[in-house]
Amino acid sequence: MRVFSGIQPTGAIHIGNYLGAIKHWVELQKKAECVFVIVDLHAITIPYQPEELKKNIFDTAIAYLAAGIDPEKSILFVQSQIKEHTELCWLLGTVCPVGDLLRMTQYKEKSKQFKRMINAGLLNYPILQTADILLYQTDIVPVGKDQLQHVELARTIARKFNQRFGKVFVEPKSQIPKIGAKIMALNNPKKKMSKTLGPKSYISLFDEPDEIKKKVMTAVTDPGKQIKYDPQKKPGISNLLTIYSLFSGKSIKKLEKDFKGRGYEDFKRSLAKVLINSLEPFRRKRKELLAREVYVEEILNQGTKRAKILAASTMIGVRKKMGLV
Repeated sequence: MRVFSGIQPTGAIHIGNYLGAIKHWVELQKKAECVFVIVDLHAITIPYQPEELKKNIFDTAIAYLAAGIDPEKSILFVQSQIKEHTELCWLLGTVCPVGDLLRMTQYKEKSKQFKRMINAGLLNYPILQTADILLYQTDIVPVGKDQLQHVELARTIARKFNQRFGKVFVEPKSQIPKIGAKIMALNNPKKKMSKTLGPKSYISLFDEPDEIKKKVMTAVTDPGKQIKYDPQKKPGISNLLTIYSLFSGKSIKKLEKDFKGRGYEDFKRSLAKVLINSLEPFRRKRKELLAREVYVEEILNQGTKRAKILAASTMIGVRKKMGLV
C-alpha cells in the first residue's frame, strides 16, 4: 500500500496540521510505503516573497522530521525538484473539464480572498494536486475534510484517463481521521485553524511555553461555564476538548467527567500544560536539526532521488498511452 500526502510551505506548521495530517503520517509510515512532499509549487498560486519561500521550504522539512517523519521509512522531498509533477499536470489538463475546476470550493474561497491575483494556477491547482497523487500510483491519501473534494477529482481524472487511453493510474482513496480532521481556529471556532487568520488563531508546533499558555488562555469559548462537547451550541469549548483529547489520549467523555463543575479557566490551564509538555520534544528536535542544515538537505536530496525513480516510471506509461514519443 502506498500513501501520499503533503503540506504547503507557507509558514509555521501548527497543531491543526499536525493533528489532521502529520500525526497520522507517523503511524502510517510504520505499515505502508509513504511519500511525503513539501508542495512548494502550490504555495506560489497566492502572493509570496521568493526569499521567504526558500526559508519556509527548509523550515517545513525540519517540521516534518521533528514531528516524527522517518527518512528511513518514508520518502521526503520538495515538489518542484521533480519535473514530472508539472509535466503530468499539463497532460492531465487535457483530460479534466474546466467545469470541474470552477466547482472547487477552495478555488471559490481563494478567488474571493485574493481578488487582485486570480491566476490560472489558482484555478488549475487541483490538476497539479491530482498529478502529485497519481504520479506515485497512490493507494491512500490521508486528508482533512476540506481536501476531500480534491481527492475525488483525482479519482475522476484517473478514471477518465484510464478509460480513454488505457490503464495507467491507480484510483486513489481518501482517508479521513475519525477525530481531528478539522481543528478550528482559537480566535474563531467557526473557522478552520489557519495561518491566514493571524497568529492568535493557531498554536505552532514550536511555540514557546509562555506563548502556548497565552494563546490557550485567550482562546474563544462560549456562554456559560459547562465543559461539554457540543459543536453546534458550544463550538469554542468543543474545539478545545478535541485538542485536549488528541494530545492527552483521554476520551472527550472522560474529560467532560474530569472537569465537571469546574470552569473554563481551570480547563484552559490544564490544556496549556498538556500542550506545553506534548510539544516539548518537537521544540527540542527542531533545535537539533537547525544546527544540522547539511543533514536535512541530504535527506531531501536522497528523497528526491527515490521519488524521481517512481515518477519517471509512471511517466513512461503515460507518454506511451498518449502517443507521445
